[in-house]
Amino acid sequence: MSEQRANPLTDGPADPEHDSTAAYGLDRSYVAALTRRIVSTTGETRAVFSPIGGAPLAHVPQSGAGDVSEAFSRARHAQAAWAATPLDERAATLLRLHDILLDRQEELIDLVVWESGKARKDAYLEVAHVALTARYYARTAHEHLDSRRVGGMFPVLTRAEVHRVPKGVVGIISPWNYPLTMALCDGLPALLAGNAVVAKPDAQTMLTALLAAQLLDEAGFPPDLWQVVAGPGPEVGGAIVAGADYVCFTGSTATGRTIARQCAERLIGCSLELGGKNPMLVLRDADVHRAAEGAVRAVFSNAGQLCVSMERLFVADQVYDRFVDAFVSRTQAMTLGASQDWSVDMGSLISQAQLDTVTRHVEDAVAKGARVLTGGRARPDLGPFVYEPTVLEGVSADMECFGKETFGPVVSLYRFHSEDEAVERSNDGMYGLNASVWTRDGARGRAVARRIRCGTVNVNEAYGATFGSLGAPMGGMRESGMGRRQGAEGIHRYTEVQSVATQRLVPIAPLFGMSEETNAKVLTASLRLLNKLGRA
Repeated sequence: MSEQRANPLTDGPADPEHDSTAAYGLDRSYVAALTRRIVSTTGETRAVFSPIGGAPLAHVPQSGAGDVSEAFSRARHAQAAWAATPLDERAATLLRLHDILLDRQEELIDLVVWESGKARKDAYLEVAHVALTARYYARTAHEHLDSRRVGGMFPVLTRAEVHRVPKGVVGIISPWNYPLTMALCDGLPALLAGNAVVAKPDAQTMLTALLAAQLLDEAGFPPDLWQVVAGPGPEVGGAIVAGADYVCFTGSTATGRTIARQCAERLIGCSLELGGKNPMLVLRDADVHRAAEGAVRAVFSNAGQLCVSMERLFVADQVYDRFVDAFVSRTQAMTLGASQDWSVDMGSLISQAQLDTVTRHVEDAVAKGARVLTGGRARPDLGPFVYEPTVLEGVSADMECFGKETFGPVVSLYRFHSEDEAVERSNDGMYGLNASVWTRDGARGRAVARRIRCGTVNVNEAYGATFGSLGAPMGGMRESGMGRRQGAEGIHRYTEVQSVATQRLVPIAPLFGMSEETNAKVLTASLRLLNKLGRA
């Protein structure tokens, strides 16, 4: 950072007409310190603008296919030594990162808000979630990665062990909507398992991802272990799939299908968290006001730009009118804006493209007969991409927002008459990422939850209960993806399972001079005995 401005993220830019080091949104020396980490020799750059007033933030160097190959070469060299590093040392590095994240949270939050336009409280949750992820995997490292003994073919005579071997170099393609969480949370277990990473963050939020990579260095990870490339998905993304030993992708279902096909061609694994049209069910015995408060968070956190946020709200007849009154009232009370202020309840959409999608979905629904209970319009007076939190009623199957993911602050309300109907309608469609059930009876809520075909279901919570429980796997069913982050599955995906068995004293073959027929009889007798002894 320049000496003139110790904190360019919060103090704001100097006037570029009078300060050659100033950028409109961020100090140029600060940006340069981040972007020099990108592996890039093309000489090309991409301009990045903030949703907060459209301020220019940076010109990000772009990578070509050759740069991606170089990144993989560096990562492979670093990975060999890192895999040989004792597990306790790897875990200790994650714990140092945990504290660095909390110490540097203001800087991280500032940069996330500058790049994404989200509310400051939503940006803080990114810091908290990455810190939780680092601590969880550090504290459970031996539980997930230690070699373990399993039953051999013959007691005493056969010793069998199962080892977890790192895949090698993991390719991570992360989205813009949670630029810190998605940049790091999938990669941390990969590093703990002994892998290196080549990351391609989304072009709109490169700076946050680069700051995250810088913090990895400060925590003590080898510098070449985490490589960052930048560029168009079709070129750079394809090169990552071509060079990786495993691919982790978060984004659209259409792109996920392409990546899955490319990985299948190379016979490598992948995990894909894709789209969703997530349902929330308010049962007839729900606490109406608690459910309404939860619905506001479920629908409008990060302006609806959250993979697990709710876009379909099914409410029981018995409480429908009371719930709608409470929900609409709470929605109308939200403060909107595009700023660094903690008082903002809902921030901006990230781009004109996202605003166009939201506007199109709402206008299409209204043109075909849907009713806007609140919201329904852009707010350029607050920011170039701010759109009001919007509640729709009367949405039908011929409307674009009925089955397609909006990924914005728009929700459709539906009345239901029976829980069987609510479950059936929740399961309608091609997605199955996250769901929410609200009831005063926890056991009943869990029973309903098990009938919903989603990878995560929260009872009396929107998404935080599962997303914040790091031991609980998170991912989608059906066209919402494959594979899981978090929990044992979240780290085991980055390992190969290797079985090593040692045979003692006698071979698993006829003893010297024994006929095959006699050996078969001896083996049969042994199998019968082991069964009587209750051995698996």
